[in-house]
Amino acid sequence: MIRRVRRKGLQASKDSTNTKNAPAVISCLEKTSAFASNEEEEGVIYYESKHEVDWTCLPDDTLVGLFSLLNYRDRASVASVCRTWHCLAYSSSLWNSLDLRAHSLDWDMASSLAGRCAKLQRLKFRGAAAANAIVSLKTRELKDLSGDGCRDLTDAALCMLAARHEALDTLQLGPDCEKITSEAIKMVAICCSNLRCLRLSGLRDVDSEAILALLKHCPNLTELGLIDCGVVDEIALSTATSLRFLSVAGSRIILWSSAAYLWSKTLNLVALDVSRTEITPNDVTCLLTSSKLRILCALNCPILEDASDSVVYHCKDKVLLARFTDLIKGMTAISSWSYQGPGSNGTFLEWRGGKIGQQENISMDLAGWTEWVLSHGLLRIAETNTPGLDSFWLKQGTAVMLSLIKSKQEDVQERGATALATFVVVDDENATVDPARAETVMHGGGIHLLLHLAKSCREGVQSEAAKAIANLSVNAEVAKAVAMEGGISILASLARSPNRWVAEEAAGGLWNLSVGEEHKGAIAEAGAIEALVELALKWPSGGEGVLERAAGALANLAADDKCSMNVATAGGVHALVRLARFCKHEGVQEQAARALANLAAHGDSNGNNAAVGREAGALEALVQLTCSNHEGVRQEAAGALWNLSFDDRNREAIAAAGGVEALVALARSCSNGSQGLQERAAGALWGLSVSEANSIAIGLVGGVAPLIALAQSDAEDVHETAAGALWNLAFNPGNALRIVEEEGVPALVCLCSSSHSKMARFMAALALAYMFDGRMDEVATGTVICDGISKTGGLDGARRMAMRHIEAFVQAFSDQQALSVAAALWAPTALQQVADSARIQEAGHLRCSGAEVGRFVMMLRNGSPVLRACAAFALLQFTMPGGRHAVHHVSLLQKNGAGRVLRAAAAATTAPLQAKVFARIVLRNLEHCQTEGLK
Repeated sequence: MIRRVRRKGLQASKDSTNTKNAPAVISCLEKTSAFASNEEEEGVIYYESKHEVDWTCLPDDTLVGLFSLLNYRDRASVASVCRTWHCLAYSSSLWNSLDLRAHSLDWDMASSLAGRCAKLQRLKFRGAAAANAIVSLKTRELKDLSGDGCRDLTDAALCMLAARHEALDTLQLGPDCEKITSEAIKMVAICCSNLRCLRLSGLRDVDSEAILALLKHCPNLTELGLIDCGVVDEIALSTATSLRFLSVAGSRIILWSSAAYLWSKTLNLVALDVSRTEITPNDVTCLLTSSKLRILCALNCPILEDASDSVVYHCKDKVLLARFTDLIKGMTAISSWSYQGPGSNGTFLEWRGGKIGQQENISMDLAGWTEWVLSHGLLRIAETNTPGLDSFWLKQGTAVMLSLIKSKQEDVQERGATALATFVVVDDENATVDPARAETVMHGGGIHLLLHLAKSCREGVQSEAAKAIANLSVNAEVAKAVAMEGGISILASLARSPNRWVAEEAAGGLWNLSVGEEHKGAIAEAGAIEALVELALKWPSGGEGVLERAAGALANLAADDKCSMNVATAGGVHALVRLARFCKHEGVQEQAARALANLAAHGDSNGNNAAVGREAGALEALVQLTCSNHEGVRQEAAGALWNLSFDDRNREAIAAAGGVEALVALARSCSNGSQGLQERAAGALWGLSVSEANSIAIGLVGGVAPLIALAQSDAEDVHETAAGALWNLAFNPGNALRIVEEEGVPALVCLCSSSHSKMARFMAALALAYMFDGRMDEVATGTVICDGISKTGGLDGARRMAMRHIEAFVQAFSDQQALSVAAALWAPTALQQVADSARIQEAGHLRCSGAEVGRFVMMLRNGSPVLRACAAFALLQFTMPGGRHAVHHVSLLQKNGAGRVLRAAAAATTAPLQAKVFARIVLRNLEHCQTEGLK
């Protein structure tokens, strides 16, 4: 079963957010305005219950408080109830914070929101395009601006943001702000003189002029983060006496011997983050000599960790956060300092000059800052998937991340959940999750915490929690815990979210959970199938991640007979066919084709196979997908066509849609493809070749040669399906001759004698029997035999080789002693013993037509004793009680009047022993079916 995991590295794909879905909040809000203006009077809303409840009796403050618990969309919806609610829903207190990361903020959307954002205090956005549009929001009072996905953000855009938002006190931009230069930082310093916190990530160079400009124009700047920057001027930073919190984590070029000395002597830092740098133990010791520095975070510093024993500091009033220290103990100590500094009486000690101050803002909160740098540092370590960290993750890294998702800071919660989602995945391509890490999260109570987080009203938190649950659920034990904790219902609810990210990650979680057979029923009961079908059917173009995960989950669920019927009832056939026809994303195409294949795989147990074939454009789309450039798409499309070809109408419709030519081309081109692709290509041709007309068409368009090539594969599944297709093709004399001419006899002989698959050997023997029962001779008369066949003895040589190996095959399933006893006594027990030793269990799944059964009956009269024995052996397999199609085959034999021929074969004195006994067993099988039919 296919699974899907998501690491933080894939976050960039979210930058291309669907623009059609983006203004959902806006459109809903605009509708409420029209509603309010047209409403004649302020109605009272009643709900049917034991007592009528007049919701207008609730105080306005109470309603505003309730509305504050809703997300933007729900808030916009309640605004349409009445005029009062409309006014309250637009209260400025409800619009002091806005998270637009899930939307493509453009000029039109920003203009629509502008009327509600006059008092906006906090804004989150994603991408350079959104940054350009923010100015249209007219948020002059904006205090906190946070941007993700800022790789393409330019100096001009940043300068415009700074000029239009002079009241900013917190600015965070990242990661990978490669196009931002020191010139833009200087402009930010000039325009935003109230800045107290500045965090920038991924800059190439932060020169001394930029740093000095910040210090000159931003006297309140107490926190600075220059994270993952190429060059940072450590000398200029030594003059930043106003700073209390500094992070240079991941910065690559810092002269640490100079920086450590200068910063320890001149700066008034309370906390410093040097994680992922080349700082040395001596430099750390030097920094910790500072009387003011209380926290030094140094995660994943290789040089420091190699000589950690040489670090010396007073641990009573300082905390070093590193992989070799106790992080949880350090965090506990820092948490106590945030509320009671050393020597104080319960208030936060502002380290500068020992002055007591208020805990005004998160930038001055020691615990809050520590949580922020740890969440950022652990996530970056998880993203790099650095080897050799198993011990760290298991012993304390996991516990730290679990503590972070309990933080009161929303961005720390998000980043902690993302780190959990990322660190458990050790191989993206193969969806491999480290079992020890996943189960450590589970045993640490992480599933309960993540599910609680997923129920948050904040969509960003919902998304990251759902992603972590999805990735962890790849582990079977964790999946059970998720189900037991009620996670399936939570994910089903989140899958209905109009937020793309939330729906995408929730669908991914259901995808992974649906791998387990034990969870499929619960997923259906939770209403998740309807939610997934709705996603697949209604999500607009651009949401390929949502569509792929929804289709993948439906594909897993469709593999279950009962759930497949639920999928069809919910409109899943139409939704999946629509994806296969119109979506151009290869991942979506692959999962849609796989889902259709699974829907069609239940044979006679339900009507989904025929239903897929009846859906307009379904077969044409699948035929077209076999020509895709993506191997996974070709494989799943061929698999779907294979399953669909079991239905007679579908079989002919596939051929009419060009399926024969497409599948022959696929079989010809997949010689270097995966075993799965080769098996499905051969299988689809096998399914189509059940029809003699299709069989002839396959031969005419060159299908024999690629099937012979696939029959020579070392993979059992591949050469078994190829043998089945060649067996069907060989029924036609023209195709039989083509098999001989394409040197297929040696390939079939090899299968017949040496394959480990009994079915492959059986079908190869039957193909050879068809080819040399005399019908091909009529076609071969007057035909020029190719050089390859002539050199090996021509048709006669091929016939002798085939007969020799058919005989050896039948002998291999014959117990000579049991045969002799059965022929002498004809006792039921003796016949049963022979039947048991000769039976190929899987052959009971083969279904023959009347013409094929008739041909084996005719073969019982053939002059060749080898063919008579082979025919009797084949009929024994097809009529054994308990076989899937035994009753069908018995009915065909009775219609053909085969009883007389079988009795003659059983009584013939010159017939081979196997032919006599096997014919007698077939007669017994006929009698058994007749007896069962009378009951």
